[in-house]
Amino acid sequence: MSADEEIQLVTFRVGGQEFGFNILEVERILRYDPPAPLPQAPEFLEGMLEYGTGAIPVIDLRKRLNVAAPVQDQTRTMVLEWDQDRIGIVVDAVVELLRAPVDEITPPPRIVRGLAAKYIKGIFARDGRTVIILGVAKILASKERLELQQTLEAIQTDDS
Repeated sequence: MSADEEIQLVTFRVGGQEFGFNILEVERILRYDPPAPLPQAPEFLEGMLEYGTGAIPVIDLRKRLNVAAPVQDQTRTMVLEWDQDRIGIVVDAVVELLRAPVDEITPPPRIVRGLAAKYIKGIFARDGRTVIILGVAKILASKERLELQQTLEAIQTDDS
């Protein structure tokens, strides 16, 4: 990587903290529309949201990170490319598109372990502002991925 290489981050707020996803992982940002709940869905799955010619699963990242999740005017659903498919992530507000020099992104500190460390791809700090960069692929643990897949397959089976 060259010293002047940068990535573009779509930054957003969850519980007062600023986070970011690489813009290449973000397909679209939608105004919040409550997803249709699913019976017997895993706790992390809010429901399904009509999108394009089908529906996508929606996860409330605020609940995922154990912060209050009131719906406000700024609440958004980010549609992300996930595991060769799409997933919706509910956030408090989308902030901006930010260019971050790659050489200024640091790995999470060693003290951040366990679940939190699994989510984090890096940290970008500048001018008193800290953006925690999340990895879309890491939002769900492998057990949760399996639960989501089984739930989606059950929906498809019921529809046919």
